[in-house]
Order: sequence, then C-alpha cells, then structure tokens
Amino acid sequence: MYRKISRDVKIAAVRLYERNLLSLNDILDSCGFSERTWYRILKLWRNTGDVVPPQSSLRGRVRNLVQDDLHYLCQLIRQNPDYFLDELLYLLETNRFISVNYTTIHRELERTNVSRKKLKRIALERNEPRRAAFILRMAQYSPEEIGFLDEMLPGTPWTSGMCPGLSFLVSDDVH
Repeated sequence: MYRKISRDVKIAAVRLYERNLLSLNDILDSCGFSERTWYRILKLWRNTGDVVPPQSSLRGRVRNLVQDDLHYLCQLIRQNPDYFLDELLYLLETNRFISVNYTTIHRELERTNVSRKKLKRIALERNEPRRAAFILRMAQYSPEEIGFLDEMLPGTPWTSGMCPGLSFLVSDDVH
C-alpha cells in the first residue's frame, strides 16, 4: 500500500545511517520503510543530494502554440478586436504556417486572460484618428445606401436574444 513519507523523515533516516547512530534494521523499523524504499531514497540522496525526485517542469501535453504564436495572436487582437476565431485560425495558417483547431485558439486566449470584456476595452481604445477618417468617408453616403451582410431584419424573433459573434442566415421570404 502506498503512503507518502515526508521529506524530513527521509533526511533524518539518511543522516542517522551516514553517522552510524543506528543500524539499518533499527532505522527501517523506527521509520517504517521497506528495504526497497530505503535503498531508493539512499540512491537518490547520493545522486542528487536530495531525498525527493525533482519535479518535472513538463506536465501534460505539449502545447500546439508556442509563446511567439500567442504573442502574434494577442497582437492581432489588439489591432482588430472584432476578429472571429475562424479568422484568427486563417491568419495563423497563412502567416505562421500553424494548423490548429478553433478550440485550441480559444483555450490559449483564455489562458492568456483575453476575454470578451478585454476585447471590448481594446475596442474602446482604438485609433481615434483612423476612426474619425472612416466616419468622415462614410458620411458621404445616406443610410439607405449602406448595407451590411450581418445586419438583422427588423421584427425577426431572434433579434432580442443575439449573442456576440453569432449571426443567422436570413432567407429572402422573411418580411
């Protein structure tokens, strides 16, 4: 049966053994070690100078996106907070030659603490001179002349429950 033996007990046992204060059998009896455990601890002590194995810095799966890729994604989002995951995926494939899934990008952005809230804040911090130039350019058109692919028809039942990043296909027969 497995039980965790504290580091202090292991060090005390090694010191008792090295200073010949107790025989090996007495140390094993008083500490409750098996002989196999004892020799594993002693070997570790002699090889590394410690009685516990070093923690591996690599845990879990290897990440598909490295730090430079995440930096690139964050840079893209700062430039245009309105990017969708599929657009970020396309930009990664074409500019960084990395093929990953949408969920990978979403998870990595969550790990870097990028949220919708932060995207809204980034959107508020946009380049105001460029924004003003766009408004000035668009002011030459009347509202009837401007159309957007993702705008909703008035009176459709799903307009009130729209979520950010979602759009629906509207057929021509809806009036």
